[in-house]
Amino acid sequence: MTTVGTGLDVRRVGPEQAATVLGIVRAAFGERPPLDPPADALGETVETIAERLAAHGGLLAMLDGEPVGSLVLDPVGRTVYLRRFAVLPAVQNHGVAHAMVAAAVEAALGDPVQRYEDLTVVAREELPRNIRFWDKQGFREIARTSPYVEMRRPLRTHVVEIATADDMRALGERLAAQLRAGDLLVLSGELGAGKTTFTQGLGAGLGVRGDITSPTFVIARVHPSLADGPELVHVDAYRLGSSTHPRAELDDLDLDTEFDDAVTVVEWGEGLAEGLAESHLDIRIVRALAVDELSAEFGGGGLDPRRVEITPVGPRWHILDWGAV
Repeated sequence: MTTVGTGLDVRRVGPEQAATVLGIVRAAFGERPPLDPPADALGETVETIAERLAAHGGLLAMLDGEPVGSLVLDPVGRTVYLRRFAVLPAVQNHGVAHAMVAAAVEAALGDPVQRYEDLTVVAREELPRNIRFWDKQGFREIARTSPYVEMRRPLRTHVVEIATADDMRALGERLAAQLRAGDLLVLSGELGAGKTTFTQGLGAGLGVRGDITSPTFVIARVHPSLADGPELVHVDAYRLGSSTHPRAELDDLDLDTEFDDAVTVVEWGEGLAEGLAESHLDIRIVRALAVDELSAEFGGGGLDPRRVEITPVGPRWHILDWGAV
C-alpha cells in the first residue's frame, strides 16, 4: 500500500476486486464523449477484469476509505502498460490520478523478478486533455496509429515537487553536490517555468563566480569556479530552436572543449544537446497547476508550484544518490 496523503492511499489488488474496479472503469469511461471506435473499456465485464487482474494485478485508489480510482498492470517485455486507468469524475481534482501514477512506478520498480525500464499508456487522439495529463506526468509519445497514441515514461525518472523559487534553487544546490566535471544537464520547460532559477541553485552549489541569468543574448556563458570545483557553462539554445540547422550551431559553440573542466547546463536543449555526451540528465520543469481538470493536482494559497522530472540517461548516473536530491 502506498500512502499519498490524508485520506488517500493506493493499494495493490487482485481478481477479488474485479467488481469494484469495473464499477470505477464504467463510471469514468462512461463520462467521456462518444468515441469512434468506442473505448474497449466499456466492453469489460467482471469476468474479463478478473482475468486481467489475475495475470499481474492492479491498483485501487482509496479516498477516505472509498474506492475512487483504479488501473490494471500489464507487463509486456521491459515495459508495464497501464490499462483501464480510471478515476471517478467527482474526484478528478483530488490528486488521485497523480497518486496512481506514482504508485505504478513504485510497483514496477519493486517487482522481485523482472527489471522493468518504463511505463506505457495508450491514449486517444480525440481526448487532448488526457494526452496533456500524461505529458505532464512525464510520458512522451512513441507511436501513433490513429486514433491511438502510445506514450512512455522511463521508470527511473525522479520527480520533485517544488512550491517556491527558493525551493527550486535549493533543489539545484542539492543536485550540484553530486555533480562533477564533464556532466551535462539538459533543461526543458515553458517560458518562466524556472530553468534559470534552477541553474542559479546549481551555481551556488558549485561555488562559481558571477550572477547567473538567462544567457539568451550571448547563447553561452562560462562561470569559473571560486574553489577547486568545476566551472559552470550555461547555454541557452532557445534561439537555435528556430534555426535551420540548430544542431550545427550548437556544435559551432565548441562546447566539447569545456566538458572536461565544467558542468554544462543547456536550457531549451531537448532534442539538440543530448548527443554532446554519453550520459546526461534530462531535467523537465512543469507547472503543476494547469487549466485542465485532470492535471490540476496541486494548488492553494496562491502558489504556482512546479514539478521537476529528472531522468538519468547513460551509465554516469548509476551511483547518483537520489535520496540526497
